[in-house]
Amino acid sequence: MPLDLQNLRIAIIGLGYVGLPLAVEFGKHVAVVGFDIHQKRISELQQGQDHTLEVSADELQQAKHLHYSCDVSDLQDCNFFIVTVPTPIDQFKQPDLTPLIKASQTIGRALKKGDVVVYESTVFPGATEDVCVPILEQVSGLSFNQDFFAGYSPERINPGDKAHRVTNILKITAGSTPEIADYVDAVYQLIIEAGTHKAPSIKVAEAAKVIENTQRDVNIALINELAIIFNKMGIDTEAVLKAAGTKWNFLPFRPGLVGGHCIGVDPYYLTHKAQAIGYHPEIILAGRRLNDNMSMYVANQLIKTMNKKRIQIEDAKVLILGLTFKENCPDIRNTKIVDIVTELKDFNMQVDIYDPWADAEETRHEYAIDLVAQPEQGRYDAIILAVAHDQFKAMGSEAIHALGRANHVVYDLKYVLDHAQSDIRL
Repeated sequence: MPLDLQNLRIAIIGLGYVGLPLAVEFGKHVAVVGFDIHQKRISELQQGQDHTLEVSADELQQAKHLHYSCDVSDLQDCNFFIVTVPTPIDQFKQPDLTPLIKASQTIGRALKKGDVVVYESTVFPGATEDVCVPILEQVSGLSFNQDFFAGYSPERINPGDKAHRVTNILKITAGSTPEIADYVDAVYQLIIEAGTHKAPSIKVAEAAKVIENTQRDVNIALINELAIIFNKMGIDTEAVLKAAGTKWNFLPFRPGLVGGHCIGVDPYYLTHKAQAIGYHPEIILAGRRLNDNMSMYVANQLIKTMNKKRIQIEDAKVLILGLTFKENCPDIRNTKIVDIVTELKDFNMQVDIYDPWADAEETRHEYAIDLVAQPEQGRYDAIILAVAHDQFKAMGSEAIHALGRANHVVYDLKYVLDHAQSDIRL
C-alpha cells in the first residue's frame, strides 16, 4: 500500500470557504485537484479570482501545483481525497447530509486500492464510518480498511479572519487505523505550521468539532438571555460585561444574532445524534431556541421604541446596515438578519438593506432581497446597525444618524456606537 508522501496526489472536493484555502496551501507543495460541481466557481478560480475573499489573487498564483476542475474523470489519478462540502440543516432543524452523500458517491467512482478519504465537514459522531464509508464501499466495490481507508480532520476556518488562517490553526487529525492516522497526520503537517493533534479515533475527532461551536452557541445564548433581562431592568448590557470582564476567568462573550454555517447549525448535528440514542439534550436545545428567537426579539424591541417616540409603524422605512452573518466578510449563509426583515415586513414596514460586503446577485438568489447601492440621507424612521463592518465603524455616529429623519430610532446591535449615541442596544 503506497502511503509515502512522495506519491501523494490530493483531491479536494468542494472549493468554498473551507476547501479553497486548503487546496491553495496544499497546491504550493504537492499535486492537487480542486474539484467543485459548480462550473461558475471553477471558471472564476481559473481566472485568478475568489469571490469569498478568503484567498487573494497572489495566493492563488502561488499554488503552482493546483488544478481546478468540475470533471469527475480528473479525480481518477488522485489517491488522497479531502471532503469539504457543507453540512447544512433542513427546514425541520435536522442534519442534511445530501452534499456529503453526493461527494462520497463521486469519490467512490474514482476510489482505488490504497486510497484514503478524509472528511472535514462537520458531522455528528459516527457519520464518517456509519454513513459515508458504506457509500464508498457500495460505489467502489472495495472493502473498508482493507482496500481503502478513511480519516477525519475537522475544519476550523473562520471566514473573514485574516489572522487565523488554515496554516496557523492547530489541526485535529484522525484515521481509521493507527497506520492511517499517522499518514493523515503527516499529510496535514506538510502545510499546518501550528501543529496537529492526533485524536484516538474518528468518532473523537468528529465529536471534538461538533462541540466547539455547541459550546459557543450555549455561551452566546446565556449572554443573550442576560441582555434581555438587563434591558428589562434598564441596565446597559455592555457596561455589565465590561465590569464582569475585569475578573481573570470571565469568558468574553457578547450578545448577538447567531448565524453562519457553523455556530447556528452544528449543535443540531449533536442533538440529532443524542436523540437518536435516546437522550434529550436540554441545555443545548434551550440555547438554540433562545438564539433562534433573537431576531424576533430585536424586531419587537425596535417597534416598542418607535412607538415610544410616536413614530408610525405602518409603512415606516427601516434601514438595516449589514446582511452578512459576521463583520468584514461576504458570507451570507444562514444570516439571521433575514429573520429581522421578515418580522418587520409582517408589520408592513419598508425595509432597505445596505451591505458593502454582500454580493447583490447572491443575495437576490438566496433570499429574494435587493440590496440598496447607497442609503439616502434623511430617509429612514429607524436604522438597525446589525453588522460591525469596518465601513460602518468608520461612518461614526453623525453619519449614521444623518440617514434618519428628524425623528428616528437607531438600534445598535453590535456596540459600534457609544451608549449615548444610540436609542437602543442589545
